[in-house]
Amino acid sequence: MEKIRYGIIGCGMMGQEHLRNIALIDGAQVAAIFEPDAGMRAQAQALAPMAQFHDTIDSLLATDTLDALLIASPNHLHVTQMAQIAANRPLPLLVEKPVFTDPAHFDTLLALDYGAPLWVAMEYRYMPPVAEFVQQAQQVTGGIKMLSIREHRFPFLPKIGDWNRFNRNTGGTLVEKCCHFFDLMRLIMNDNPVRIMASGGQDVNHLEERYDGVQPDIWDNAYVIVDFARGARAMLELCMFAEGARYQEEITAVGPDARIECLVPGPGRFWPPHLGAPPVPQLIVSPRSPKGPRQMAVPVDPALLEAGDHNGSTFYQHARFADVVRGRGKVDVTLSDGLWAVQMGLAAQHSALTGQAVRLHADGRIDTSAPAPDTA
Repeated sequence: MEKIRYGIIGCGMMGQEHLRNIALIDGAQVAAIFEPDAGMRAQAQALAPMAQFHDTIDSLLATDTLDALLIASPNHLHVTQMAQIAANRPLPLLVEKPVFTDPAHFDTLLALDYGAPLWVAMEYRYMPPVAEFVQQAQQVTGGIKMLSIREHRFPFLPKIGDWNRFNRNTGGTLVEKCCHFFDLMRLIMNDNPVRIMASGGQDVNHLEERYDGVQPDIWDNAYVIVDFARGARAMLELCMFAEGARYQEEITAVGPDARIECLVPGPGRFWPPHLGAPPVPQLIVSPRSPKGPRQMAVPVDPALLEAGDHNGSTFYQHARFADVVRGRGKVDVTLSDGLWAVQMGLAAQHSALTGQAVRLHADGRIDTSAPAPDTA
């Protein structure tokens, strides 16, 4: 199969980024779209003028020419839509994170028999500077003992129906936004978490907003500490009222031999023009001996930067997913990976709300009934 015809479910902001990047993949085209909002549908039609628009997901699935599917709908719809596809036409599927938001759906997805390749969209893995960091980190550090991820960024953007202003729809900030970072932690460490501690809340953003008379409850800052099974530690620092920072993400790993850090700017469209060109991603290796940091720029193709807000990662993700659809590759981010990322976010939110450390079992289940193990 050389040509890939996509069916797309949801074409809001992220869905449209997918449309722009699919257009850059050789032999790929969008054949069918389900998007219930008229404004988003018009924008999607401008990006994919040859696609047929459908009023229901069932109608889209009945399109006999489809080779692959993408879910980019609001978070709380993913589980139902995945089950609907599995029951009717399980084509190779790329589903946006998070794969679920309701803790009750963990067991539902564990039992899901999808019947075709299923890939969870974790774009941060494929940012060129992050991918280079992941490739080098364990070796140059001599084995990571400490990992920190800092994201200082802009507040949540407006979405259709303001769905992303409420925990009931998003799963909460530490699920909606931070599952990316928990996925990176597991990938970089090649290990699973056993204990999570967190503090977080809503202190600045959206406090004056009201939707049907209700104030948003989505958090805008947090610290999360994660203990891993083999003894390494990781920390996440999130601040969503720090868009004035030069770099949006800063990832640092330290081991007995060296420190390595990755600096990633935010979307170029938000960079103030009066400051000149946006910053270029950087990778910095700082050995303990001989001392002396080594800095390397990791530029991203400008065409890919224009196609989305994630430093070209959406393109690279689609290129690898296309290989899977064509039978020439393997799924990088499995459903199990997606479940772990959400469980870590849910555990962190529970810890922040209760002030207690939360234990995670080897199968990813959250245990709030017993004291978390002491791994110090």
